[in-house]
Amino acid sequence: QVQLVESGGGLVQAGGSLRLSCAASGGIFRLFAMGWYRQAPGKQRELVAAIATSGSTNYAGSVKGRFTISRDNAESTVYLQMNSLKPEDTAIYYCNAVSIVPSVSYWGQGTQVTVSS
Repeated sequence: QVQLVESGGGLVQAGGSLRLSCAASGGIFRLFAMGWYRQAPGKQRELVAAIATSGSTNYAGSVKGRFTISRDNAESTVYLQMNSLKPEDTAIYYCNAVSIVPSVSYWGQGTQVTVSS
């Protein structure tokens, strides 16, 4: 069983920056693809950024060029650096870990990000 604990959320003004962290325990971190998702009130959860076990990354179009996902396998932690934040980035941000073999997915409890205009 993998546990994921997010941190780093908070309130920031538009144009500001935040760095989210997700610490994993209970599994072999380097074997998991990691992702950050977000869910705004009244909206579906959406993928923000993902990083594969190889280190390759992909981003939602709305955050490309502003957000950067990275991972530290030695620390079993994935990060999301968020720059040039906009009010529409306001959401609960969730960390996700996915393993292909076996096929399992784990979620963190989420961290609130609020961007004021």
